[in-house]
Amino acid sequence: MGERISENRVARLASLAGIAAQVGCKRRPGRYGGKPAVVAENRLEQRCEASAPDPVWVTDITYIKTHEGWLYLCIVINLLSRRVVGWSAQSRMTTDLALQALLMAVWRKKPGGRVTVHSDQGSQFSSREWQTFLHQHDIEPSMSRRGNRHDTAVAESFFQLLKRERIRRRTDPTRDAARQDVFDYIELFYNPKRTHTNNGMLSPVDFEIRHQKLNQAGVYETRGIPILRLLMICSGPYLVRRETGSKQDALRMTKTDRHATSPRYLERDG
Repeated sequence: MGERISENRVARLASLAGIAAQVGCKRRPGRYGGKPAVVAENRLEQRCEASAPDPVWVTDITYIKTHEGWLYLCIVINLLSRRVVGWSAQSRMTTDLALQALLMAVWRKKPGGRVTVHSDQGSQFSSREWQTFLHQHDIEPSMSRRGNRHDTAVAESFFQLLKRERIRRRTDPTRDAARQDVFDYIELFYNPKRTHTNNGMLSPVDFEIRHQKLNQAGVYETRGIPILRLLMICSGPYLVRRETGSKQDALRMTKTDRHATSPRYLERDG
């Protein structure tokens, strides 16, 4: 019900009466939200590489759709091998979700030295319970700045693989079914079987086994490429070993030196 009238007539009458529509309020240009909180320094600083078995872990949270509702998944991934060393799936996104994933990582890896755990500034990772757990287990916190997702790109990449290869193919009827599906993907496929270009086309488990054997043989790795600490230097018909641990000497290796560091040569030499 009402009066039929054209838009132009309404505009003319409103202008004569000094009436204007309320379209919203404008905010003055500037910075809002106050000074960003700094719970922990950013020790990773977009260096998505590692040179030791457990120096840096990255953790993040995602959600999975089911017919019962959302299932929240938190993972802890090893930056060196891209292995998921801890994970937890619950119906609520609380601090306990993140603590259970980190507890699994600590129980499974039992790191001997100090470990850095990098996360975003979510309430789960900035809570007092989370910080207390890190202090009790000698774990060093690291956090990205607000709105910066580059340092957790490794975890985001895993979530993308999980949803593309498993989750988006079907919607599980219950949270328990989705949790079992996540278990099958992580523990039975991703960690032991799925290859990565960052690992030299090895699975995370195979890469860690290879990395451990190379360390025992006096070899360290950079981006999946083995480099001997004992470089083979060709001197005429003889081979002389020189002890060194610097990457500069490794990068200056000659063609003969690189041949000496091949796995076939190491098997002959060992």
